[in-house]
Amino acid sequence: MTVRKDEAINSIMSDFEAFANLVLHQLDLLENFVSSGESKFSETLSKELNENEKKLDKLEMKISDKIINTITLFQPVGSEIRKLFACYRIIISLERIGDMVINVQEFLDKIKTPKVYLELSEVVASMVAQSANMVNKALLAFTTDDRDYAIWTIKNDSEVDDLNRKMLKKAIKRSTQTEEDKELLTSFINMNGMLTSIERIADQATNIAEAAIYSIEGKDIRHAKKLD
Repeated sequence: MTVRKDEAINSIMSDFEAFANLVLHQLDLLENFVSSGESKFSETLSKELNENEKKLDKLEMKISDKIINTITLFQPVGSEIRKLFACYRIIISLERIGDMVINVQEFLDKIKTPKVYLELSEVVASMVAQSANMVNKALLAFTTDDRDYAIWTIKNDSEVDDLNRKMLKKAIKRSTQTEEDKELLTSFINMNGMLTSIERIADQATNIAEAAIYSIEGKDIRHAKKLD
């Protein structure tokens, strides 16, 4: 019984690693694109992003089923059950991060005035890089039981929010000068949607970090006001 339980948990963690690495790869693709200075995704890159998203959806369901079956069949206890519950919470966040990557791609493709994006692409690139770094640190917190990485991720969430606000201020300032330019205003709307998607990637990284703390310490800090 114990051997089979260990095998089941190891299988889950192996699939989790593949799932997490694919999400990180999606973020790498997005980060490389926004850092390139291009304003349109190539057909090849769009195809890869969307094919990877389909793989993520399938993996998410596979891991979720494995976790439920393992809990039902083998009744893990103590740290094992915390690890599995934390893993379950994390894959939900990772799946949503994958969705946000696709949302960014779709919003950017809808921008009718590329100049709007190009003028602010440096801020977009900074947001993506920061969000991707948060996801990576949060995952390391979970896989290596590193509480410091988890706390760092949670505390840095506000930095991405600040970048988003700065971006919107620039957009609002420019839009007041070109109120009759409908295409420009449409671009601003899509820029806002794109930035919100990036910000949500950082939010999900925070969720992952909170799940890591739960796995490490057995504490649910989702509504804690202060962290040490």
